[in-house]
Amino acid sequence: MTNQQPLYMQMVDLLEMKIRKSMAPNDKLLSERELSETYGVSRITVRLALKELEIRGLIYKKQGKGTYVSGIKEPATDLSSAYSFTEEMQKQGRKPQTKIISFEKMAVTPYLSSLLGVEVGREIIEIVRLRLADGMALMLERTFLPSETFFGLSEEQLSRKPLYDIFSEDYQELIRFAEEEFYASIALDYEASLLEIKKGDPVLHLLRKTYNDKNLMIEYTFSIARADQFRYRITHQPTLVKS
Repeated sequence: MTNQQPLYMQMVDLLEMKIRKSMAPNDKLLSERELSETYGVSRITVRLALKELEIRGLIYKKQGKGTYVSGIKEPATDLSSAYSFTEEMQKQGRKPQTKIISFEKMAVTPYLSSLLGVEVGREIIEIVRLRLADGMALMLERTFLPSETFFGLSEEQLSRKPLYDIFSEDYQELIRFAEEEFYASIALDYEASLLEIKKGDPVLHLLRKTYNDKNLMIEYTFSIARADQFRYRITHQPTLVKS
C-alpha cells in the first residue's frame, strides 16, 4: 500500500471495496491481528481503519465477539433536510413506493389541537402510509393535515403524486421550513409487522412540523423508521463570534 493517502485510509479503501463487493450484512471480519498480518500493517493502523469504517456505518462491533458487516451499505439518508421521501430514495438510485394504509377525516381532539394549533372539533385529515424502497418497507408515517387548507384532498389524488408535490402544485402551499426531532425506540407488534422486522427491533421515531410561507403549520407527521436502514446526518455550521 503505497500512495499519498495515510496508510490507514488506504486500508479503509481496500476493506470498503471488499465489504461492498463480496461480503453480506452480519458477516464477520478478520480479527485485528489477522488483518494486521494479511495486509502487513501495524495493529494501530488496523484500529484506525476499523474506526473509520464504523463511522461510515459499514461495520459494527460486538463486545468480546468481533467486528461484523453492517446492514447499512448505502449513503446516509439526510432526513433533516429531505422533505420528500420519494426524492431522497431516487437520489440513492432506489425505487420508491408508497402504500396508503388509511385515509380518514376526523374531528380534532384536545391532544391534536395542542400539536397542530387547530381548534378542538375542527376537521383534519389523517393519513397513514407505508414507505418502501425497492420493495422493502422502510418507514411507517402518520400524517395530520388541516382540512380547511387542503379542502377536497382525496386518497386517489394522494396515490398519484407525492404529498409535497400536492402541496405546491394543487394547493399553492410553499414550504418555508420544518421542525423535526427524533429519538430511538423499539418496534411494537403493529409497527414490526408492517415494517417486516421483529417486535423489539430498534426503530427511529421522527416528529416533523412543516410550516408554509405564512408561518402556519400545514403538516404534522409522526414516522417510525427501521433503524437498520436509516442513519441521521446533521450538518452543524459554526456561528462566527465577534470580539
